[in-house]
Amino acid sequence: MIIGSSGGIGSAICAALAARGTEVTGLSRSGHGLDVTDEASVAAHLGKLEGQYDLIFVATGALDIDGAQPEKSLKALTAKALADQFALNAIGPALVLKHAVRLLPRRDCAVFAALSARVGSIGDNRLGGWYSYRTAKAALNQILHGASVELARTHRALTVVALHPGTVETRFSADYADHNPTVSADAAAANLLQVIGGLKSADTGKFFDWQGREVPW
Repeated sequence: MIIGSSGGIGSAICAALAARGTEVTGLSRSGHGLDVTDEASVAAHLGKLEGQYDLIFVATGALDIDGAQPEKSLKALTAKALADQFALNAIGPALVLKHAVRLLPRRDCAVFAALSARVGSIGDNRLGGWYSYRTAKAALNQILHGASVELARTHRALTVVALHPGTVETRFSADYADHNPTVSADAAAANLLQVIGGLKSADTGKFFDWQGREVPW
């Protein structure tokens, strides 16, 4: 199951899995009306699904919301920008996980992954700025880590991870690539699926980049 299946990375992951002959369920706001910031919407869409999924990947997110760009200083920080970033980038994936638990197998191996970002790492933050986005992604990381501890008691073969895709050539990051090397959405999808394919249950609760390297919290 790919949440955010109409986005750059989400659609590329759907296509890559389908090309392998994998049955894929995609859900998105533009294609299906799923609003991850609205719990009623999440509950309604996931509540219609049956069976078990060996991968649930949350590929939703945004850097600019309602025109609020990443802050360069504290002077640019607003309560609304913080709240909007939390709603989409932290609360949204948390609500998906809450309502998707019943769709995850209790005994068989499965992965719940969500797109995070290296800038959400507290230990790797050497530049400052980008307060709202950084903080929302850091919150997402904590949610996933906490959920990994809880779900290990009931889903012993489940791996819950945060993933950093690198700088991907999508509308999402077009204005912020700067001098960072970029990859296509198709390449990013292939990288992320390779990382997912190599995960073990002992990796639950961790944060990995697109090369499979662990990112500091």
